Amino acid sequence: MGVLTSWAARFRLRQYVKASLWIVPMFGLVVGALLAELALASDGADWPPSGWHYSATTASGVLTAIVGAMVALLGFVVTIGVLVVQQATGTLSPRYMRLWYRDRLQKAVLATFTGTFAFAFSLLRSIEADSVPDLGVTLAGLAVAVSLVLLLIYLNKFTHNLRPVAIAEVVSRIGEAVFTSGTAAIRSSAPHGDGTVPSGGRVMRIRTGRRGAIQAVNAAGLVSEAERHDCVFVVTRLIGDFVPPGTVLVEVHGGTSKPDPDRVTSLFALGAERTIEQDPAFALRILVDVAIRALSPAVNDPTTAVQVVNYIESFLHTVGGTPLPGRHVLADRHGHARLVLPGRDWENYLQLAVCEIRDYGSSSVQICRRLRAMLDGLLHALPPPQHTAVRAELRLLQDSVEREFADPARRAIAQQADHQGIGGQY
Repeated sequence: MGVLTSWAARFRLRQYVKASLWIVPMFGLVVGALLAELALASDGADWPPSGWHYSATTASGVLTAIVGAMVALLGFVVTIGVLVVQQATGTLSPRYMRLWYRDRLQKAVLATFTGTFAFAFSLLRSIEADSVPDLGVTLAGLAVAVSLVLLLIYLNKFTHNLRPVAIAEVVSRIGEAVFTSGTAAIRSSAPHGDGTVPSGGRVMRIRTGRRGAIQAVNAAGLVSEAERHDCVFVVTRLIGDFVPPGTVLVEVHGGTSKPDPDRVTSLFALGAERTIEQDPAFALRILVDVAIRALSPAVNDPTTAVQVVNYIESFLHTVGGTPLPGRHVLADRHGHARLVLPGRDWENYLQLAVCEIRDYGSSSVQICRRLRAMLDGLLHALPPPQHTAVRAELRLLQDSVEREFADPARRAIAQQADHQGIGGQY
């Protein structure tokens, strides 16, 4: 199978394009040059109106100023990007940068700047003493106005959206959407019967030749491949796991023929780090990272951690309301079990959400009270099968409070449930 035709290669290419900060601006550069040629071809004696005609000196000065301004604005946006990187890696989570790189507004701003630069620069060569591209100069001025408006929108967005609580809202919304769509897809592919995997006989093991984090799996492709060989694929590693070369990715049970290992492994996308596309737990990981950064001695901002816990609680309510067997069986179009995927159960999600925040915030009254309120709320809102794990986390929280707060009065305060950390109703 060719490298460029494999599903994994196409997935990695899409990820690269989404995260790239140069592809869209380069497209704007080309479009700007092409529009300049079109403006020159459309320029005539009847347009623009007589009041919009320019002398060669004026047109040259205007276009030269626009070229310089666009270069300066590009540098300004790059400077903002450097500041964002510093803030994200210092006080938020480096994992958030992967989402920031994909911001469409940022790419639109860069593309507009590069397009306006190319447009104005291309028009400069056509200016002569008796020939001025009046239409092009006018359009260049309009492009500058659009660029400035986009720049203001860009500044407004990132001055508001770089707050930890705003990032938590965005990340939790993406994670909940991925979780909901993923569970819906699994339910729609449920097999007839109990989906029992055949046991006994020889099991073929397919190993990966590459290393990396499992970013995504082409479940439909694996089901189709298993159906073609009349077998069942059992995936051994979770999406998000890092696998070294030689790791067994798939166990093949049954079958009338042997599947091609290269074809099967090409349906797994491996990369340098996790992505949220099929891994909602990674969104929860980012939220927890932001919270524990706020609880670090260098930052010491438990109020921010409490705000992030608000969105972690929302995420847990979404996850806890869905049955999570920890093992998902997908069927082909005839209802026969063809693919077994490992999954995270409720306890995995809950431990990821609570353990580190409890450990790093064990000495904070705000965190202890907010976590207790969250866990109490989960007990009231979620079905009984989820209560065992929640009660286990409540016991661990109680043990932590008793260790950290030796004074009975302070311990009594820390044991209270408070949705605002401090200042809310018990």
